[in-house]
Amino acid sequence: MAETTLAEVMAELAALENPKARKVNEKHGDDHGVNLGKLRALAKRLKTQQELARQLWETGDTAASLLAILICRPKAFERDELDVLVRDARSPKVHDWLVNYVVKQNPHAEELRVAWFTDQDPVVASAGWALTTERVAKEPEGLDLEGLLVVIEADMKDAPDRLQWAMNHCLAQIGIEHAEHRARALGIGERLEVLKDYPTPPNCTSPYAPIWITEMVPRQPAEP
Repeated sequence: MAETTLAEVMAELAALENPKARKVNEKHGDDHGVNLGKLRALAKRLKTQQELARQLWETGDTAASLLAILICRPKAFERDELDVLVRDARSPKVHDWLVNYVVKQNPHAEELRVAWFTDQDPVVASAGWALTTERVAKEPEGLDLEGLLVVIEADMKDAPDRLQWAMNHCLAQIGIEHAEHRARALGIGERLEVLKDYPTPPNCTSPYAPIWITEMVPRQPAEP
C-alpha cells in the first residue's frame, strides 16, 4: 500500500467508524469511533509513511491523527514541529500517543521537556511532566527530585485535570523508584488526597499515589 492516498485512507477510517465506540470515547474527551485494534492493524498494513502521516495530521480528524502517529517516523521531526504538534493535540488520546510514541523517541525530547515543563498551557506542561516522569524512571541523574516534590506539593492539588494527572504520575514514580524520597512522596500523596476516590476497576492499581507506590514497590527488581 505504498501509494495509498489520503482520500483512500480517510475512506477506510470512515468505514471503521462505530457509533457505540464513539459514544464511549467521547466520555473521555476523544471524538472518534474507531476501534484502536483495527486502527493499529491499518497502520501495520500502511507501514511507515512520513508524508502520509503529515497529511493525515493536517485533516484535524482525531482518528486520522492517531493513525498519523502510528505511521510517522518519530526521529524525522524537528524540535519546532513537535512543539506545534503538541500544542495542536487537544484530544487526550492523541496527546498521550504523541508524547509516548513520537516525542520520547525524538532526539529533541530533553530540550522539549525543559521548555514544556513550565509552559503556561497546562496541556503542554503536562507533556513536560510526562517526559520528566520518564526520566525519573529511566535516567534520573541530573534531576532535582526534591525540587520536583516541592513543586508537586505546592501546585498539584489545584492543577487542571491533565496536568494534575501528569504531576501525580511523577509523584508516584519518584516514590516507586527512589527509596530515599519514598516517605516524602507518600506523605505528599496522603496530605493532598489527589485521585483518592478515583473509580478503579478490579485488578487495576489505583492512581492514588500512596496506594500506587505501596503496590508497585514490591514488584520492583531487587538492587544488585
